[in-house]
Amino acid sequence: MGLQVYNTLTRSKEEFVPLEAGRVKFYACGVTVYDHCHIGHARSSIVFDVIYRYLMHLGYEVTYVRNFTDIDDKIIRRANEEGCDYRTISERYIAEFYEDMDALGVLHPTVEPLATDNIPGMIEIIGILMEKGVAYQSGPDVYFEVERFPGYGKLSGRELEDMMAGARVEVDANKRNPLDFVLWKGSKPGEPSWESPWGPGRPGWHIECSAMGLRYLGKTFDIHGGGRDLVFPHHENEIAQSEAAFGVPFARYWLHNGFVNINNEKMSKSLGNFFTIREVLKKVHPESLRLFVLSKHYRSPVDFSDETVAEAERSLERLYGTLEAVEERASAPVDTSAADKALRAQDPELFDEISTLPGAFGEAMDNDFNTAQALGYLFGLQRHLQRFLDRFGQKKLKGPAATLAQKGAATLREHSRLLGLLTGEAGRFFEEQKKLKLSSTGLTEEEVERSIELRHLARQEKNFAEADAIRRRLEEKHVILEDTPRGTRWKVVA
Repeated sequence: MGLQVYNTLTRSKEEFVPLEAGRVKFYACGVTVYDHCHIGHARSSIVFDVIYRYLMHLGYEVTYVRNFTDIDDKIIRRANEEGCDYRTISERYIAEFYEDMDALGVLHPTVEPLATDNIPGMIEIIGILMEKGVAYQSGPDVYFEVERFPGYGKLSGRELEDMMAGARVEVDANKRNPLDFVLWKGSKPGEPSWESPWGPGRPGWHIECSAMGLRYLGKTFDIHGGGRDLVFPHHENEIAQSEAAFGVPFARYWLHNGFVNINNEKMSKSLGNFFTIREVLKKVHPESLRLFVLSKHYRSPVDFSDETVAEAERSLERLYGTLEAVEERASAPVDTSAADKALRAQDPELFDEISTLPGAFGEAMDNDFNTAQALGYLFGLQRHLQRFLDRFGQKKLKGPAATLAQKGAATLREHSRLLGLLTGEAGRFFEEQKKLKLSSTGLTEEEVERSIELRHLARQEKNFAEADAIRRRLEEKHVILEDTPRGTRWKVVA
């Protein structure tokens, strides 16, 4: 049936057919760079990163554009507070944005334009709107006149009359209609400005994406994405100004991710439940945060709490734990000549699950990028593969058994990586997990290793009471020991 996507514009699920066969033109709204990114930004970035990855997996040549708003009231205010140029602020937080996104495994888009590099294109579109009589100058500012665009409200499903009835007329006396939005802001003393036919100033927020979408993707492109909070007014206004200027549809499929709630409440600085990405990553592995985000359908709200994140951590540990077990116990070279019959004989259900997972995973992702369902199939394979390994205890697997286990691990890893998961080595992941969790125990790695060494000496001296006491003291700090043929391992369950 092919890829189906939910289109906010039509409020229905539709077959995805790009304008140009084999190519996808895709735009996602980026961040305003005046502060650190929060977990709401993490969700949007991860969601559209997975969509980008999956489109490429389907064989499309994807041009993916994600912009930076690098001039804005908040940026100017921050620069004034710090006594520096606005570029200092924008460049600082662009660098920190990349640091956060790289940590989360978010791929860089094809193009990442700055708003300030595209002001001539914005001025050109505003000029067209002025010529067509759908924009007007009032004082130093230029506004889009919403009543001149018959389709206004079609994305958000709002009626213009209802919006006008509920609007506050006193918001801006320069507007003909309280819903009219600014295209060009006349400059104020001390603010950065650019020359334009309407006097020095800077662009309004909405016109940025229209200009950058036009420059890099054309008058009409395939997908426009962003958070649900952008549907109105931002995306509604983008549609109005772009389609009024050029007379053709702006974007054909509109995709919006749901909100992040904190303990079932809306995230808000005023409520004190506002978390930046870097704050979260001091305690949570980046892939755990990705798994948490992807465990719900992208259009649904997701609730961020200690419990939900801990659940994602445990789930990721199970995936990596099974991969690690295969690496340790089925390390014999893969027998590529092994017949399917011989592999099936080892475990018919596991063999079938490995064989059918690519199709099931693809069906889930083709169903409006249903990562929650896709993850369900991955965990089904992980559980079956782990049961297969457990049948052999700690024995090394050989022959068809080893090959079947390796095929299962390869299938699991290959499809997880389409979601940006299981990208590293299992051993390294568990080391990173230990360091993250250890920080909450008050212990250092050296102290844990020294305790294990003392316990080992106590056991050698047959002082089992002391050895047990050391284990208990570590357990009180949430450090769990596991004795294996290759020595004592430890993990933190905090």
